[in-house]
Parts: sequence; C-alpha cells; structure tokens
Amino acid sequence: MNAPKRLKRQKQRGQRAKTQSITGLAEVVHETTRLWRKHHLGYDQTKYVVEQVRRRLALEPPPMRRRTVTRLDRTELDRLITRAYRDRSQHGLMIKTLFLTGARVSEFVHIRVEDLHLDDDPPQIHLTYAKGQASRYVPILLTLAQELRTHLQGRRQGYLFESNRHTRYAVRTVQAVVKKYAHEAGITKRVYPHLLRHSIATLLLDSGQVPIDQVQKFLGHLYLSTTQIYAETSLRALGENYVRALGSSKG
Repeated sequence: MNAPKRLKRQKQRGQRAKTQSITGLAEVVHETTRLWRKHHLGYDQTKYVVEQVRRRLALEPPPMRRRTVTRLDRTELDRLITRAYRDRSQHGLMIKTLFLTGARVSEFVHIRVEDLHLDDDPPQIHLTYAKGQASRYVPILLTLAQELRTHLQGRRQGYLFESNRHTRYAVRTVQAVVKKYAHEAGITKRVYPHLLRHSIATLLLDSGQVPIDQVQKFLGHLYLSTTQIYAETSLRALGENYVRALGSSKG
C-alpha cells in the first residue's frame, strides 16, 4: 500500500475513533442529566457530585504546561528590517509596517489607503479585515506615518501595498518576503509574519509602559488570557536578563 492511501486510512480511523468517543460522551451526558434531574440537584450539588466522582476515581488534572512564544529581539528586528530596505525599500517598509502595527498577515494584506488616518494624533491605521470581525484602530509612529505618505505619493485609494497589477499582495507572498530577508540577515530562528506580532507584543509588555489590557486591544484579542501568553514570555525574558546581568556579581 502506498503512503498516501495509508495516511488516508489512518486519518479515517482517527476520525471514526473521535466520533465514537463523542458519541460515548453524549450517552454519559444523557444519563447524568437524567440522574441529576431525578434527584433535583442544584448547581452547587452537581459541582459537589463531580468533585466526589473525580476523587473516588483518583482523577488528577493534567499538568499545566507553561505556554510561551518565540520572538525576535531588537537586534534581530533591526537586522531584518535593514536588510529588506537595502534590497528594496518597499519591502523594508512592508516589514516595518507589519511589525509596528502588530497586524496578522491576513489583516495586513487587506489594509487600504482609505484605512489610513495619518493626520490623527497619534496617526492610526484601521484594521478592517480583522479576525472574528473585530475591526480595530492601531496607533503608529509619526516616522512611519511620514514614510507611508512618501510611499503613497499622493495615491488616495487602493491597497496600501500593491502588486505590479495593482492588486493586494497574497499572504504567501508576504510570508516569502519575510522569510527571504530573515535568511539574508543571518537570523537562525524560523521567521514568519506572525513572529513579528509576537515580537511587538512582548516588546510593549517589556517596556512596562503599556498595560496588558491595552496590548490586548492593540492585538485584537477577544480574551485577555490569550494576551497573557505574551506576558509569560516577557516575564521569562526578564528572568533571563536578570540572571545575565547579576549572575557574575558577588555578595
């Protein structure tokens, strides 16, 4: 049997096992509902029952795995952006804008000139093609706003970054551009557009000047718990820097 067919059969078996598992749980839910309804159990009582059943079965929660994300440090970011500018200024500006807006690549490629509010204080970009339809405004630096004005050369419509055919860049194209310049900059990490989002998030938190709830709004996270992953990474970086700074000291 060739490899594709074998993989297909393994996937089908996995799907059947998952379906059987869900069906089995559905039966458990049905029987549990029947028993709780029969005995007229309230919320606190059902909670007590669940705790007691877990205790009698000696069930333990799975170990908590600390979630952290990889990021680029400031030196790596500078190398990446500088390398792109040297090769092609538009690509350098693309990567810088992607980084400073913290946009998802799917949001980034849909930014239109009409979404720019460069005369606001501070300048802002309206990310309209947002995940979960949660459009948001993100601030940008004055220097970036000026570069974008120069890039547009008076153009008032269309996509912020366009191909030669005046269409938006494909997500894969942006991914390839980021990967290319990271390699040429000698960065050994796997670099992709979302890594720039990780990097701006942790840099903002590392600064100590941007509260986590504001970082949540900046990133467009629905839940604060998602943003807290970056806080954990920031804390880890703090620990590493602390040890590096004081590890050689005595006393």
